[in-house]
Amino acid sequence: VFVTVWVGSAVVTFNALLLHGKVSFFQTVCVLGYCIFPLVIAAFFAMLLRVDWLKVVLVAVGFAWASGASVGFVAELVPEDRKLLGLYPVWLFYAAIAWMVLLA
Repeated sequence: VFVTVWVGSAVVTFNALLLHGKVSFFQTVCVLGYCIFPLVIAAFFAMLLRVDWLKVVLVAVGFAWASGASVGFVAELVPEDRKLLGLYPVWLFYAAIAWMVLLA
C-alpha cells in the first residue's frame, strides 16, 4: 500500500503538471494521504466485522468520501476546463486502494 500511495501521488502530480497545474509532489502526497483516511477506517471496520456485504458497503462509502474530499484539492490545481481530466487519476488511485481493501 505504501508504494501504491507514492506511485499514485507521482502519477497525479505528473498529470496535474501536464494539465498546466501548479503543484508539488509532496503537496500531492500530503493531500492524498489525508484524503485516504476514510478508506483506512473502512478497512479497519471490514477487518473487524468480517461480513462481505458490509465490507462492500463500507468500502463504497469510504471511496466516495475520499474521492469527494479530493475534489476541492484537484479543482484548485488545474484550470477549470480540465478539472475532470485532473480528477480521473485521483479516482483511479482511490479505486485501486478500495480494490485492495476489498481483496484483503
